[in-house]
Amino acid sequence: MAASPAPCGGRPREQRLYLRKMERMVVSMQDPDQGVRTRSQRLLITVIPHAVTGGDVVEWLVRKFCISEEGEGRPAPRLGRVDPAKHSLLPPQRPYTWAACWRNTATYTRCTPYFWTSTLWPPAELDYAIYLAKKNMRKQGALVNHEKEHYDQLHKKINHTWDLVVMQAREQLRAAKQRRKGDRLVIACQEQTYWLVNRPPVSPCAMRVGLGRCGSATCPFQTQSLDFYKQEIERSRKALGRTRVKSSICLEAFLMFSHQRGPHDPILAGCLPSNPWITDDEAYWSANAPMVAVPTKPRVERWGFSFQELLDDPMGRVHFMDFLQKEFSAENLSFWEACEELRFGGQAQIPTLVDTVYQQFLAPGAAQWVNIDSRTMERTLEGLRQPHRYVLDDAQLHIYMLMKKDSYPRFLKSDMYKGLLAEAVVPLETKRRVFPFVRKPRLSSPCPALPPISGEPTAAGSPAGGDGES
Repeated sequence: MAASPAPCGGRPREQRLYLRKMERMVVSMQDPDQGVRTRSQRLLITVIPHAVTGGDVVEWLVRKFCISEEGEGRPAPRLGRVDPAKHSLLPPQRPYTWAACWRNTATYTRCTPYFWTSTLWPPAELDYAIYLAKKNMRKQGALVNHEKEHYDQLHKKINHTWDLVVMQAREQLRAAKQRRKGDRLVIACQEQTYWLVNRPPVSPCAMRVGLGRCGSATCPFQTQSLDFYKQEIERSRKALGRTRVKSSICLEAFLMFSHQRGPHDPILAGCLPSNPWITDDEAYWSANAPMVAVPTKPRVERWGFSFQELLDDPMGRVHFMDFLQKEFSAENLSFWEACEELRFGGQAQIPTLVDTVYQQFLAPGAAQWVNIDSRTMERTLEGLRQPHRYVLDDAQLHIYMLMKKDSYPRFLKSDMYKGLLAEAVVPLETKRRVFPFVRKPRLSSPCPALPPISGEPTAAGSPAGGDGES
């Protein structure tokens, strides 16, 4: 209660003395014997519990501090400075009428200590945005002028988390409907009074200035060096250029990926015709060999997932090469395969492979000349002066994107791919178990290091069984 964390990263601020005195005074007001007289206020059918009037508060202050009409006794408190209502300790039923704050007809309620200044709850942009969104939903857009400005500023500033703001506002409104109407009205008054005291000014940085925040003499603005501002500008420029995707779109893409790949996952969907890891059947390896006469249907379906899936499968590259030969563009795939051989080949063969690829695909008048742009060709020719295994990466990426955007979509729509899907082999399950991971112990060839289980027949000629007699 003695110190408050500095919101701008400076030194902790000492709690103001008059705030501690004011809170002690409000606590003494709640004394059941010597405190302020409370009553229940009825508003039509709603009852506000523990309500006090301004006249009762002033009368209690006069009696508490022994204030006389002639000015004798203890000096009167400075109500202009120590005002519990203005510091959200006694929220009024009409928080906007501060002019007639201490008139006899004004009604106040006791504020929850959660909203007191000594609780050191720092106002945050997210909390203020949730409050404004909740008020906007409850009153259907009827916000005050300064609240509309803050609402628009916060919507632009924290747009990436606005879905969370709306969700929290709806949940708080749903929870408030479960309370009594009187309690709901009291909590709304307390929250509204708190944000009246701690509301941010109209500025691009919404929560910089306020009660106990930056802008006061305790947290002065510090001028940084020129290099600091250059780094900040560069960091902001990179942040503006960074691609951002909403979490909902990412989750939808992840669900689509899971639904697409789930039936083809050997762990989730199982292996067909049988699982070679828990059985002695090798039919799975034979059906999914690198080169087979007829591929299986799940294997052909995976070629349509992505272009990389097609290139990773040797059987898929063979059929894709046949399709490119019909379109007179087979040199693109041949160049990509040559670049892959260069990247993963031996170090001693790199100069020879680089010269072979250049003479076959990139040199003027080459037998299988590939079409790449002039800028990529300049970077490639510059790198050929000192050849290494990654010297053709730019040209390979250019050809890869050309095949991915042009040839690959046509291959998926072609009659060749549809025919492969129709003629593909559908593997049938040889044996189905309810629990595929449960393995029964085999009795034909037990481990010789373990003794036989009682009641289990032993093999003939074993050390335990002798000649087979028990």
